[in-house]
Amino acid sequence: MGASVVNALSEWLELTVYDGKNVHFQHFDRGHYTEALKVTGNTDKTGTMVRFKADGEIFHDVNYDYATLLDRMREQAFLNGGIRIELTDKRDPENIRGETLKYDGGIVEYVDWLQEKRGAERLHPDVVYLKDVIDDIMVEAAFQYNTDFNSEAFRSFANNIHTVDGGTHELAFKRALNKVVNDFVKAYKEKEESKKKKPKNKKDDGKKEEYVAISGEAIREAINAVISVKLPECEFEGQTKGKLGNPEVGPVVYKVVSEKLTYYFEEHPDTAQAIVIKAINGQAARDAAKKAMEAKRKSVADGAGLPGKLADCYDKDTEKTEIYIVEGDSAGGSAKQGRNSRYQAILPLWGKMLNVEKARVDKVYNNDKLTPVVKALGTGLGEEFDISKLRYGRVVIMADADVDGAHIRTLLLTFFFRFMRPLVEEGHVYLAQPPLFKVFRGKQVRYAFSEEERDEYIRELQGESGAKVDVQRYKGLGEMDPEQLWETTMNPDSRTMLQVTMEDAAQADLTFSILMGDKVEPRREFIECNAQYVENLDI
Repeated sequence: MGASVVNALSEWLELTVYDGKNVHFQHFDRGHYTEALKVTGNTDKTGTMVRFKADGEIFHDVNYDYATLLDRMREQAFLNGGIRIELTDKRDPENIRGETLKYDGGIVEYVDWLQEKRGAERLHPDVVYLKDVIDDIMVEAAFQYNTDFNSEAFRSFANNIHTVDGGTHELAFKRALNKVVNDFVKAYKEKEESKKKKPKNKKDDGKKEEYVAISGEAIREAINAVISVKLPECEFEGQTKGKLGNPEVGPVVYKVVSEKLTYYFEEHPDTAQAIVIKAINGQAARDAAKKAMEAKRKSVADGAGLPGKLADCYDKDTEKTEIYIVEGDSAGGSAKQGRNSRYQAILPLWGKMLNVEKARVDKVYNNDKLTPVVKALGTGLGEEFDISKLRYGRVVIMADADVDGAHIRTLLLTFFFRFMRPLVEEGHVYLAQPPLFKVFRGKQVRYAFSEEERDEYIRELQGESGAKVDVQRYKGLGEMDPEQLWETTMNPDSRTMLQVTMEDAAQADLTFSILMGDKVEPRREFIECNAQYVENLDI
């Protein structure tokens, strides 16, 4: 926000300006001042200091989150290489904490830092860095590939503002990357073809095999990129400034990236070849996956349409319908009996689910545990995903309230994020919240979703007499009879569901890579940093 808005939203704001000769000062109370700017002393320093306190009458919570501020300050330090930012938290005198942020390497260090956080193996040792200024527009781009699958992470910025929804600069970068890599793939294939010995009796008819371009998805597989543009005036789409709209930026970014990247690949042939081979292999996997999808479509045409274990609903209005993806046949049976069959469908899953973070795309398309989900939703997946074909308005993951259930939820969320991302982006994915405890005294029954709620219900039912209260800990959904499952977890009038949202795709991508990837160390660090948020761990 700008200074005027910060001032309007602050209980008080103090401005001190050092101009090398005088110290100027002004105090504001809730955006207003009683004294004009005044000189309070002499100085040989230059600079500006702004102190403010957020207004508790406007904001519900004025307690700043240190981790959020640290992420934002670190982001600014990376985007403005060489600047030093000091962040200090003095709210607790016995636990003062802080960090000095200074990155002379700018966005090259940013990519390197993100790679360390991700923990994936790097495809090539160097971070590719491209920079130029054309027509007062400065373009910076840095990227590096990993050896993993299915992920692509872009962080784009315009005048240091994080454009979480991309825009003209990000689209131009992707087009330029696509063009340059395809040029090098074509040259690589022609070179490999020329090495092959032709049979002596085979005549050269002069016809060359037509080159089929590698798709953008295959080229961007496992890339980690940061794009930053700085220009005189940014035009954003929407109030959140999440998408850059300047049309003049696209051609500039495309020119800088396509020319500079071509030179870079020519000067670093090993890096170019590693990226080219990965793109070729990625396309081969996608072609295999496409054949698998075509085979599945044929099986649908032959009568093998919806999965056999799906208990479908009979209402077709997606504004009303919902599908519960349930862990196990036992819980699936209770859900089928307890549901409202008019608008609630049930799909039981069984067996160990594939972690798609560690699997090539063709393995995902052919996985027998994921195929029923794809068939039931009707949207297809990956590059052929079509949200308009979604058969249910809400996709609800319903798993046991324990560690195994949390793992299944995470595996499904990883699958949706990597191969059906619009489901998450458009708010169709939900997490059911089954109760942990049944607290009862005679016919009086309460369902508790936390240990604190359990203890509260115990005190309530005991009353002043201290009567005996029974507590049942639910280990799984299958322990509930259909009526209990309906009332606690599936009844729209009494259930609690969490909608899965995604404010920052790049941050979500990084989190999935950390949690579901091969490297243990980044996952351990993540758990250590976030263990404070775990309220109930049932092992």
